[in-house]
Amino acid sequence: MSAQKSKYYVVWKGVRPGVYTTWADASRQVQGFAGAIFKSFATRGEAEAAFHGATPVYRLTAKSGASSAGIKKIASGDFNQDGMAVDAACSGVPGPMEYRGVWIRSGEQLFHCGPLEDGTNNVGEFLAIVHAADWLKREGRSDTIIYSDSVNAIHWVAAKVCRTKLERTSENEEIFERIAWALRWLKENRLDNPIQKWETQQWGENPADFGRK
Repeated sequence: MSAQKSKYYVVWKGVRPGVYTTWADASRQVQGFAGAIFKSFATRGEAEAAFHGATPVYRLTAKSGASSAGIKKIASGDFNQDGMAVDAACSGVPGPMEYRGVWIRSGEQLFHCGPLEDGTNNVGEFLAIVHAADWLKREGRSDTIIYSDSVNAIHWVAAKVCRTKLERTSENEEIFERIAWALRWLKENRLDNPIQKWETQQWGENPADFGRK
């Protein structure tokens, strides 16, 4: 019986980027690290070349666990790596809510708001898209694609409405002030940036995901 062929693991984005000779060592760098980027290679030469050269995008999918078999390739042609991804997270309905936007290529966080009391995920997703549009307009980047994994939020922005059933209280007054700002912004500004659905099943987890699943 022949010996099992060894693999080498490249971690481009993780606790400590580098080339690792075992999955046990590599997995410690990426498990629980939001937006981790890594891949296995058959030879050290290929791994070293990949680590120091151009980096195709690879991600650990949410359901993959600790197995290298869970690595899902994201084909570079499927989405624009120079786009911005937005996402929201909410603990409970209603509950503490926050949202943010990140560059897809680098994973750099561009803005983050919250936690805000007594919100919902849909409201956070809606605010995140409008915040991204405002941020990009100020930067003169009207051609940059905004990706969101919320169909509801995309529809709300397109219709310039916020169809939330969230009850307004003294605790979430700031959220409703942000909603009012977002609706004014949509009324007073032309939304030039394309907004597209982030296809999680094909591309892996949203780069702006908060990692709380």
